[in-house]
Amino acid sequence: MLQIRLHGRGGQGVVTAAEMLTLAAFYEGHHAQAFPSFGSERTGAPVVAYARIDNKEIRTHEPIQQPGVVLVQDKTLLGSVDVFGGLDPNGYAIINSKDAPEVVVPELVKMLPKGHVFTVPATDFAMQKIGKPLPGAPMLSALAAVTDILKLESVQKAFQERYPGKVGDANAETAALAYNYIKGVL
Repeated sequence: MLQIRLHGRGGQGVVTAAEMLTLAAFYEGHHAQAFPSFGSERTGAPVVAYARIDNKEIRTHEPIQQPGVVLVQDKTLLGSVDVFGGLDPNGYAIINSKDAPEVVVPELVKMLPKGHVFTVPATDFAMQKIGKPLPGAPMLSALAAVTDILKLESVQKAFQERYPGKVGDANAETAALAYNYIKGVL
């Protein structure tokens, strides 16, 4: 079972990203679940969402304490929230940033196996195509590129189904930008 913890701030679409992740997993025949964990529900407050993907039924509904993947949609959380707490020693970290992983989280790069920490300019891609700082689609496609648990097309389809028309298509375009960016790094 792949357990994913998503960190961001209120208004960035963290909960929606977790839901889109499970929808993409369903398209590929996986079992999946997503659920949020809220503190104060206000724009800018830290938000955590969880997702699980497996090839068999998922019975647990507990918060994820030992994720295999951590997605960080807002790197300003790195100094204030223990976003990598409990991360599997062979896990993956994907951070929304223009800067290289060695610059953003040098200690994590040294701690995890080579090629397990990635940065992707998800907000930049979202601003280019959506016109709003909503990094969900590019973060999920980066996850797909890193883990190969999902296909890019499934992530795109999830957003296009949820947001038909221009918004869904713009999210699909941001997903492709991030996917290709990560594949270029690999």
